[in-house]
Amino acid sequence: MADKDLYVAVGRRKTSIARVRIKKGKGNITINKKNLAEYFKRATYQIIVKQPLEATESMESFDISVNVQGGGLTGQAGAVRHGISRALVLVDEKNRSSLKKNGFLTRDSRMVERKKYGHKGARKSFQFSKR
Repeated sequence: MADKDLYVAVGRRKTSIARVRIKKGKGNITINKKNLAEYFKRATYQIIVKQPLEATESMESFDISVNVQGGGLTGQAGAVRHGISRALVLVDEKNRSSLKKNGFLTRDSRMVERKKYGHKGARKSFQFSKR
């Protein structure tokens, strides 16, 4: 990074990818050029995004700018959380232990299983008729 006080990290979940930029500030979180509450209207998603900041007790220390794309809102919230966690480790290595303990640094590798031919979905089949 050319700028010493700007930290960039990438977070992923399902098919969502979040590019996170963290710098010293007042605690503003911007996602796709919108305010956090404006982008994630559900309180659940807002809580998910703020979890790593609460774990490291740095809620009002950083301004966070996120560019997230792909997937749905759940995947995007998880990707943002992963990206923020990775960026906080870049800011200070002491954050790693609390983030690791809460499982925020682990990339959730669960993906949707693909639909199989001759079936209704990934596992569900059409009704079998013997006669």
